[in-house]
Amino acid sequence: MHKELPDLARARELVAERGLALGQPLTILAETTSTNDEAKRAAKAGAPGGATWVAESQTAGRGRQGRAWVSPRGENLLVSVLVRVACTPSRLPPLALVAGLAARDAVARAAPACDPKLKWPNDVVIGPERRKVAGVLVEALSHGGRVDALIVGVGINVHTRDFPEDLAGRATSIALHAASPPDRAVVLADLLAGLDRDLQLVASRGLGLVHARLSAADALRGSRVRTDSDGTSGALPRRGPHQNEGVAEGIDLDGRLLVRRDDGILARWTAGEVHLV
Repeated sequence: MHKELPDLARARELVAERGLALGQPLTILAETTSTNDEAKRAAKAGAPGGATWVAESQTAGRGRQGRAWVSPRGENLLVSVLVRVACTPSRLPPLALVAGLAARDAVARAAPACDPKLKWPNDVVIGPERRKVAGVLVEALSHGGRVDALIVGVGINVHTRDFPEDLAGRATSIALHAASPPDRAVVLADLLAGLDRDLQLVASRGLGLVHARLSAADALRGSRVRTDSDGTSGALPRRGPHQNEGVAEGIDLDGRLLVRRDDGILARWTAGEVHLV
């Protein structure tokens, strides 16, 4: 354990005050490979649901599709939560969306004027340029064809004001949009509260009860998008170069992105990287 920076010092107190099932016990690390690695090791060793890891620095932080997640030491929120939940693998995409929605709501509470949105499947973006402020990586631990635990990894840019040249046009932070300096302990407590409220609910009952909130936060509706993936369903076989391109029309109750192709077919994208055209 290390001496925690001032704006994380109240984290345990805030979690306890809210009576959350998640965030207890809370481990704050000076450095690790990734908080998801910490959570997976602990899960296999029998750690309880709700256990949470926060790191000031990661040497091998990662996002979806194996991308590196780079964060200056002590500036942002790097957190993973172990959630003991029993569900089928088909529930995983909706649960990743719920995690993204919780991150979106935490950013919105810290900087209400910025109106963050959720870019399917799990990025939180701000502004017409859709600059990324947060990302989610959900990994499952399965046994006998069923998921019995989730590792919910979330990275939120909180204090960073200067980004590397290759990220400057694509990334932003809460600090660049908030009226006052953000407090990482508060952002963490808000994130955990959102996960605590919705994860188990969606795991057992599906997206129906949060779908209206999810639709209101949708960053892609009405935008022309494309994917390099073949992760689609409900579509006809390929018809030329634009079969994986169209106009986004929302997110369905199974967590799939609805895309109206130029041939009129409504495709349902289940996976893949989405690009604005």
